[in-house]
Order: sequence, then C-alpha cells, then structure tokens
Amino acid sequence: MRRDKLKLLPHLFENNKKWAARIRASSPEFFSKLAAQQTPEYLWIGCSDSRVPANEIVGLLPGELFVHRNIANLVIHTDMNCLLVLQYAVDILKIKHVIVCGHYGCGGIKAAMENQPHGLVDNWLRHIRDTWRRNQAELETIPNESERNNRLCELNVLDQVINVGNTTIVQDAWRRGQSTVIHGWIYDLADGLLKDLGMCISSRDELRILQKEK
Repeated sequence: MRRDKLKLLPHLFENNKKWAARIRASSPEFFSKLAAQQTPEYLWIGCSDSRVPANEIVGLLPGELFVHRNIANLVIHTDMNCLLVLQYAVDILKIKHVIVCGHYGCGGIKAAMENQPHGLVDNWLRHIRDTWRRNQAELETIPNESERNNRLCELNVLDQVINVGNTTIVQDAWRRGQSTVIHGWIYDLADGLLKDLGMCISSRDELRILQKEK
C-alpha cells in the first residue's frame, strides 16, 4: 500500500496531536496511567448517532466510561456484541452503573414509526415497533408527531433498561450480591442536557415490581 494512501485525512491526525498535547499539558502522567489499566465505574449503552458523544456529555475522560453504541440504543438478547460488552463491563471491570441513554429526534425511532421499508435495518427496528404496539394507546393520544416520536424515544429507553436487567449477566451479578444499578436517561439534542427518566433498578425484586407495573 502506498504511504500517500494512509493519510487521506491529515486534519484528523493534526487534531489528534493537538488533543494529546492538551491532555499532557494538563496531566503529564495521564496516558501512562491510562495505558496501565482501565477502571471505569460506568457502562454507557447509547445510540450510534454522531451527535451524542458519550464521554463529552457527562464530562468524563477516556478510561472513565465504558461504551457500547448501536442504532437506537437497543439491548437485544440475541445481540452477542452488546451482551459481550455488558459481560466484560460487569464481570471483569466490575462497573457499578449501567446507563441506557437514548436521545430525542432519534433516526432509528423515526424510521420504526414510518410505514415504509428501509431494508436490512427493518429487522433491527422490529424491537422498537414492538414497543410502539405495547404503548399504542398512549402514543395515539399525542397529536403532535414530534412529541409522539420523542415519547417513543423515552419508552424505548425504559424497555431497554428492563432488557438489561433480564440478561443472565446482570441477574447473576445481583444473585452474587454485586452492586449493579441500571439507569434510564435521555439526551436532548436541542439544548445538550440529559434527563433522568426515573427508572433505576438495583435488584431482582425491583425489576420484578417494574415488570408487573408494565
């Protein structure tokens, strides 16, 4: 491979040098400590949307937040990628908090609500459509389409929090007494602020109660 083909994005390499220099200036030992180990307390399960940068939103540095992202921040029990990230975070890193964070204006949510085909992604979006069907009565009372979409964004997060709690990974952690708390949050692109959706699960009993209520 020709060397001139390796750096077709020189501005990104330059940005990287400036970023690393800023970090070293504020904390000279930061990279040496980071290379030695990672000890995050949080796992972030979020959307792949480029407008939702997990670390920056919560003001955490590299090494402080373990991250998994996919379209519409879904936790599906056949998705080995997500489950392996969750298992590594819980069993190996011993993270204390799992944060499922969606965002308003999510393209995956919007696509799931549209009555038209989108190709392969429709297989993924079926899970959001299931959430729509379970909450159809509530959603159809919301006349404004944007507000209806945003409510489905919230309901999707709440479903994924329950899905995390139902994984064998978290169930086993709770069974052995490991502190693992699952949170449901949503991010507003319009003002950059997070909103706590009020669902926080830290035990099998709490999960059981929530599932009965739903």
